[in-house]
Amino acid sequence: MTLGLSPHDLSALEQFRSRVLGDEALQSELSRVGELGRFAELACGAALARGIDLSRDAMLAATKPDPLGVSRWSAALANGVDWPAKDWLPIHVTPAFGGPPRVDWAHFAGERLTEPFFESSLRRALGRPFNRMVSYRTTLDDFVARARLDEALAPDGFVFHMSRCGSTLVAQMLAASPHNIVVSEAPPLDAIVQLGSYWPALPLVDQARILVAMVAALGRKRSGKERHYVVKLDSWHTLALPLFRQAFPTVPWVFLYRDPVEVLVSQMRERGLQTVPGALPPSLFGIEAGEAMRGEEYCARVLEKICGAALNNFALGGGLLVNYEALPGAVWSKILPHFGLVHGEDDHAEMRRAAGRDAKAPHSAFISDTTEKQRQASDLIRAAAQRHLDAAYRKLEALRLA
Repeated sequence: MTLGLSPHDLSALEQFRSRVLGDEALQSELSRVGELGRFAELACGAALARGIDLSRDAMLAATKPDPLGVSRWSAALANGVDWPAKDWLPIHVTPAFGGPPRVDWAHFAGERLTEPFFESSLRRALGRPFNRMVSYRTTLDDFVARARLDEALAPDGFVFHMSRCGSTLVAQMLAASPHNIVVSEAPPLDAIVQLGSYWPALPLVDQARILVAMVAALGRKRSGKERHYVVKLDSWHTLALPLFRQAFPTVPWVFLYRDPVEVLVSQMRERGLQTVPGALPPSLFGIEAGEAMRGEEYCARVLEKICGAALNNFALGGGLLVNYEALPGAVWSKILPHFGLVHGEDDHAEMRRAAGRDAKAPHSAFISDTTEKQRQASDLIRAAAQRHLDAAYRKLEALRLA
């Protein structure tokens, strides 16, 4: 990012970065500036005030965009040991050849996580000049050893789901309240869930300790208004229910599901990562020769594994099953009480407004697509649903009604 700079400019940049990392007030001031020219002006002025002669050209070179995210894979060593200030959130856990995995952080400028997915908030954060100029990286070992659990809210609930069944709606309704922290499908959690696939000898208790630290790092109280904390997970994380119960044995969870035909129609329109053969470690689903299968068949088998995990692990305790058909009303009647969340009328009003919007496109009104999906279901989709998912769906319904 800073190729072609003089030794003087490189030295000045490193001095300034070091000063910024030690000054929370300066981090807060600079992180909120989105316009590059204004940022360069403020940063150079801040450097000069601290006796560092930093040129505008050097600052512009240090804040060039990284659209492909190449910097994540750089060989740069960890430049920190402790957790950074509360407005920094972990964003990636990256393998390091010949050493422990690394945790990369980004400064979120005090902004709440209100987008449908953590990735959207992350893209906005990484688009700010501050996060292109200053990076923070710890080893995973230090990340766990230096965890500041006392700075975080304990999670009130976890949202597991079949996929394409209303989990984003639930998350968006909860995120509408400024008193809630809602983390929705954060990539660092993916990495922790997959550690067992990469390190088969990793004891479950150690993996759970890492998960506790990551959930805490994502749930630190940043505004002072937060009272509740909910984590919405990716659909395939349901396979890791034993890990989550090991790490959080008393935290309640819900599993959302929907008519399999409607879920498969949605997946065949736009495949989720978990339904693409080879996108995740094959050991997660235990499906052989997935690349040779028709899309409908592979998707149905993946969804069967996910629903099976919810059924097989329900006896671990703390679970609640919610059918998509019961939404959004089940948020108030079932999910909030199950998680023990108490809100005022203003919060409920915001949640009602969120329920009226399309969860994945919040600027659009919600329109039910159940009839349309049933109409569009092909014979191949219906056959795959009947072959692999009907039994699981009926068992989920029976368990819910029981």
